[in-house]
Amino acid sequence: MKSAKLTHGGFYGHFASREDLIAEALDMALSDAEATAISTGSVKGPRTLKSFLNSYLSKSHRDNPGSGCAVSALAGDVARADERTREIMTKHVTKYFDNICNLLDDDATEFAMSLMCTIVGAVTLSRVMSDEEMSNKVLLAARKAILEYAEMRASS
Repeated sequence: MKSAKLTHGGFYGHFASREDLIAEALDMALSDAEATAISTGSVKGPRTLKSFLNSYLSKSHRDNPGSGCAVSALAGDVARADERTREIMTKHVTKYFDNICNLLDDDATEFAMSLMCTIVGAVTLSRVMSDEEMSNKVLLAARKAILEYAEMRASS
């Protein structure tokens, strides 16, 4: 409270509880990330699955969790949070599934779910590895597997 220059009374005038603050901060972080992703896609041309993967599974994203996807940065913490916070994460992850489906040519909700699990897991694992070469291989392996599966889906 001191560093924010708020009293406890001032804090509770804005938030009912610490959990309320966490839920609101998460909602804001996830909303901001969505807006950034959309604007980035429009600046660099049409967003494709490949361009999305190149960005998400990049060294830059791995090395800068504070400016990257809040899902990969906070999923472990949100799993231990209260119901409201998990509901906010659920709402945004569901939007991410829809956004990924929009990059594909057909209704691919199950593929979008699998893809999201793969990329969040890959970024999370790549961040905890002390061996940078292995960390890079994790990101590349996830990208390769997703693109190969997408190509296989498209040809069938």
